Amino acid sequence: QVQLVESGGGLVQAGGSLRPSCAASGIIFSMNAMGWYRQAPGNQRELVAVIGSGGSTNYADSVKDRFSISRDNAKNTVYLQMNSLKSEDTAVYYCNAVKIRDGVKYEHWGQGTQVTVSS
Repeated sequence: QVQLVESGGGLVQAGGSLRPSCAASGIIFSMNAMGWYRQAPGNQRELVAVIGSGGSTNYADSVKDRFSISRDNAKNTVYLQMNSLKSEDTAVYYCNAVKIRDGVKYEHWGQGTQVTVSS
């Protein structure tokens, strides 16, 4: 059974930092691209950051230079370091795992962790 369990969200003042993490089980973590997505009320879910199995990263323009994604394959965990937080970063943040094998996409989601930034 695949599980992605996020933790580390919370309430923070604008300008502050948070570092949510996502612990994975039931998958070969090192073979998956891992990502963070977010969804604010009334908005569609959007990509925040992704890190490939080889360590390459990609970020949404809105978080570049403020957020950093990293992974620890020994701990089956992906992190999102969020600095200089803004009120518009308020959302539920979801962890995502993707592997493509023989042309088939295998994708899993966590349950989400709430991040609230007060102005």
